[in-house]
This record gives sequence, structure tokens and C-alpha cells, in this order.
Amino acid sequence: MTLKRTIPLLLLGLGLALFMALDLGRFFDLSELQSHQTELQRWVDERPVVAPAVYILFYTALVAFSLPVASFVTIVGGFLFGVWFGTLSTAIGATLGASLVFLAARTALRDVLRAKAGPWLDKLEGEFRTNGFHYLLFLRLVPAFPFWLVNIAPALFGVRFVPFVLATAAGILPGTFVFTYFGHGLSATLQQSHDLSLAAIATPEILIGLTLLALVSLLPVWFKRRQARRNRMSRPSSE
Repeated sequence: MTLKRTIPLLLLGLGLALFMALDLGRFFDLSELQSHQTELQRWVDERPVVAPAVYILFYTALVAFSLPVASFVTIVGGFLFGVWFGTLSTAIGATLGASLVFLAARTALRDVLRAKAGPWLDKLEGEFRTNGFHYLLFLRLVPAFPFWLVNIAPALFGVRFVPFVLATAAGILPGTFVFTYFGHGLSATLQQSHDLSLAAIATPEILIGLTLLALVSLLPVWFKRRQARRNRMSRPSSE
């Protein structure tokens, strides 16, 4: 593994380290949004083209650097741009950022892992190459899997770039819509000066719904395996 190949991944890690060291996360909470909501909304209204572009680029960067503020920024997207345009803008930024992490991890780590892992990785690669889109869609939909981990793991298991992008874009839409919808209805709540918490969004009903949706995404894999098993069982009797 050469230094040149690891530079992109090291830069992404350095960005996260600086974010944590400077405690920049303190600026990403609902009380800060409450304090600056008028200025933010005016800035967006005066720049209908520039504002969404800046938001998408910012979201791309925060996902690429794996900053732990994506849920909050998604809420801000709904607050500033509405449900549908906010969901679309966030999904574009998240997909672009995830793709950068995927490419950096594949460049820096995949060959090293292959050299040390042995035959088991070949088996995993074969499975992910065959059903990679469905597995990745499942991982995106289940709220239990960290977003940054799902950006890196497919790169190590041989998932191709196009299925990665498509599964990421589709898999993040339900969760993105939930947080964006909450942000869209936040204006009146902020004006009432209530004590707000992000935990109020992730209700058990929402988490269960996303998990069930994730399980549905694996149905094509189950059907394919079931069909292959039937074909194997029918061969001896047909000969």
C-alpha cells in the first residue's frame, strides 16, 4: 500500500479529526438554528439557485468527512427548502459524499485486505457481486448500521461503483424524507421556544418501519436463492 493511494482516505480522516478536536459539533444543534432561523431563511430566499448548490456541496463534504451531524443538517434542509426539494438536495449530497468515501476506501484498503484475508474474501466478493445492490440497499435502510461504515464496507467486498451509487441513492430516501419532513414543520415550533431534541424524531414506530422496509429489500435475494435451490433439486430427476 503506497502513500499516494492512502492520501484521499487520510485527508478524509484528518477532516473528521479536526472537526472533533475543534468541537465544531457545538454549532450544530436546534438552539443555534433557532437563533439564526430568520437570517438563514432570508439568505435562501434571496439566492434560490446558489443556496441549494451550497447546501448540496456542504452536505457532500460532511458525509465525505463522516461528520456526526448529518441528521441535524438533514432537518435544516427541510426547514430551508421544504419537504420535496430538501429531500432531493440532501439525497444528492449524501450520495456524492458516500461515493467519495467508497472510492477512497477502495483505492487505499481493498488490495491490502485481499492480501491478508485469503479465500473467505473471495466468497464474500462473489456474493456481493451477485447480490450487491440488494445487500447494500438493506444496509442503507436499516437504522442500526452507521452510514460511514456502509460507505467503506462495500468497497472492501468488491461491490461495483454503479450498484453502490444506485443502492445508496434509493436506500437513503425513506430516512431522509422522515428527517426532512420534520424539519419542514419546524419553523412554528422554533418560534415557540420549546426544548427540542433529535431523539423525538427517531420514534420506535419509524425505526421499526425502516427495518421492515429493509427486510423487504432482501426478498429478491431470497427468491433468487430459492429458485436456484429448486433448479438444483430438479436436475437429477430430469436426466
